[in-house]
Amino acid sequence: MAASDRTVLQFGPSSAVTSNITAKVHPLVIFNISDCYVRRPDQAERVIGTLLGSVLPDGTVDIRNSYVVPHNEFSDQVALDIEYHHTMLKSHLKVNPQEVIVGWFSTGLGVTGGSALIHEFYCREVPNPVHLTVGTGFRNGEGTVKAYVSVNLSLGDRQLAAQFQEIPLDLRMIEAERVGFDILKSTSVDKLPSDLEGMEVLMERLLTLINDIYKYVDDTVEGHAVPDNSVGRILSETVASLPKLSPPAFDKLVNDSLQDQLLLLYLSSITRTQLSLAEKLNTAAQMP
Repeated sequence: MAASDRTVLQFGPSSAVTSNITAKVHPLVIFNISDCYVRRPDQAERVIGTLLGSVLPDGTVDIRNSYVVPHNEFSDQVALDIEYHHTMLKSHLKVNPQEVIVGWFSTGLGVTGGSALIHEFYCREVPNPVHLTVGTGFRNGEGTVKAYVSVNLSLGDRQLAAQFQEIPLDLRMIEAERVGFDILKSTSVDKLPSDLEGMEVLMERLLTLINDIYKYVDDTVEGHAVPDNSVGRILSETVASLPKLSPPAFDKLVNDSLQDQLLLLYLSSITRTQLSLAEKLNTAAQMP
């Protein structure tokens, strides 16, 4: 997709321009979008994707499912992996043919200049698609989820701007889903830790627990703490279950495991680079 010169206008629900369209989103869609955002590529600032669902008889857009679509954003261009989008859509339709495309989503607050280009593509997929934005920052423990529809403003044959009008959005949850959503808001992270970062956190936690055990044993031996036979048996069984390895053998075991981790990271990095090059070449070939 090439860049567009049209201006993007965003109107809130209190705007004079009104719409009779409403939307209802299932919590699973929010969970899926948040998960995709955490697992996004390192160079990506946001994730976008397709919304699936149906249009109810009263005109309400019922959003029940979603999947992410790989994309690249440059200074003046937005490129979607259209082939991946169509492949995922065919797979979803085989499982649930009642769910059709009803719009698209993006993470972040509000609409941007690239949103008009992406919305233009989805307008060719479905009439009047809904644009769902999910704020993944969860500032002050709150998540911002909004829905928009777009109208092109034109003067004669010239298109002047793309107007995004916010529409009413209903996020309905049962009690179990509400609990999960509250946990998601309070434990949000920007990125998942790498294997090495996760290992470092685990080793630091293990060292802290070992120091606590040392302190408990020393205090018990010196009479500063009341001995507990059950705790002593647990410590004895734990120590007895450890393999008897000499320090050099243990160091070699850890170093071999670390080298295996580094090799996997190197291979995965090469794979991501090849996929990224193939995606860019495929996108460039599809552009006129």
